[in-house]
Amino acid sequence: MKAVQISRFGGAHVLALTDLPTPKPAAGQALVRIQYAGVNFIDIYQRTGLYKNPLPFVPGMEAAGVVEALGPEVIEFAVGDRVAFAMCPGAYAEYLCVAWQKLVKIPDPIAAEQAAAGMLQGLTAHYLAHDAYPLQVGDLALVHAAAGGTGGLLVQMAKIRGSRVIATVSSAEKEQRARSLGADWVIQYTSTDFAAKVKELTNGKGVDVVYDSVGADTFSKSLTCLRPRGYLVLFGQSSGPVAAVDPAVLAGMGSLYLTRPNLAHYISQREELLKRANDVFAWLKQKRLSVSIAKKFPLEKAAEAQEALASRRYAGKIILQVQR
Repeated sequence: MKAVQISRFGGAHVLALTDLPTPKPAAGQALVRIQYAGVNFIDIYQRTGLYKNPLPFVPGMEAAGVVEALGPEVIEFAVGDRVAFAMCPGAYAEYLCVAWQKLVKIPDPIAAEQAAAGMLQGLTAHYLAHDAYPLQVGDLALVHAAAGGTGGLLVQMAKIRGSRVIATVSSAEKEQRARSLGADWVIQYTSTDFAAKVKELTNGKGVDVVYDSVGADTFSKSLTCLRPRGYLVLFGQSSGPVAAVDPAVLAGMGSLYLTRPNLAHYISQREELLKRANDVFAWLKQKRLSVSIAKKFPLEKAAEAQEALASRRYAGKIILQVQR
């Protein structure tokens, strides 16, 4: 089978298309023929060595496809089922063996590319809005990178929850997208001091929660945007990791809460995975949620796909087309 493999940490050039043996499913596994794989910042963190995987490895943490074969002891699934998964490494490949407990069925009429684009980021947005900080009707949230894959879904889920949203984006095009997704206010952080603008919009009171996937460039100012006893949910670091924080700083700024959640801990139980995935798919079917695919790349252009994601030029999701 064709797969993209990383044999050393580094830039996008280390992503190499190669031939690997097609795996055979062990007990409890399904062999998935991958049609589309999502491209995410975690893939870049693993490629650069920020998150160190044993070398060599096949990157990619989410995909959608069709069950090709089953190992013993698999329940709930049959050959031919359309499925999707997230937080299962090795998705930049034509085939992958996945524990059946990690799979979810894709309901009609949702297309495989939609499922691949919305799986990891949809589940992420779900736990952020429902659990990391459970948004309530009337809450005010600041969402960074609101025109991106996760940010865009988070804006929509916040509105489903009845909350108000201040969004930050990097361009006029992305501002239009954030507004179309339901953001109540949008700040172009490249031309405006977002922290000062948040204070202005809230009459100095601050927001209930900041959802920050940017990291180093936004973290300190994000703290200043919070009301007393507000929550900063740091769930990414696209601009680089955040420096160590003295907990006393949080006390001095109003007894703030800081959490650094990880999706894996919010879908580790199958019941929780299914609840989140079923909500995401139901909202997609009801058109209460939309997934925007910014660009599709063939598998052999995985390096270009990751560079496109890192550039932040695109509003929406970048995916790889692996097989039809």
